Amino acid sequence: MAEKTSDETLAHLTRISQKPGVQSTLILSRENGAIVRTSGLISNSTSANPNSTLPASNDTAPDSYTNGKKEGGIQNAEDVASKVWSFLTAAGSLVDGLYEEDEVKLLRLRTKKNELVIIPDTKFILVLVHDTPPA
Repeated sequence: MAEKTSDETLAHLTRISQKPGVQSTLILSRENGAIVRTSGLISNSTSANPNSTLPASNDTAPDSYTNGKKEGGIQNAEDVASKVWSFLTAAGSLVDGLYEEDEVKLLRLRTKKNELVIIPDTKFILVLVHDTPPA
């Protein structure tokens, strides 16, 4: 039964990552922010991200790439995971300070280049990075 749920989840993530404008998806552990699975962002090491759907980046290449295109902003999956973890922790502290028995359900962060949608769950954190739609 759990295997079917895992397959269904992977199928949903695959569909999401193939939507127009989606640059990458990350699944992080809710416990410590560790990367569980990625697609679209190149990771620095295979040991840090054994479930990546992309090959490990070449350490001799100084430039960073996202979906085959050079990107100036986002460096790699580890950077995004670390920053998202810090952002979610800070947002959780804010909510705790304002409303004692409440929790963060969704965070959206829009920049000039990208939009991050962060969805915390009981076990995992889903992060979608996509192009910022034109205003």
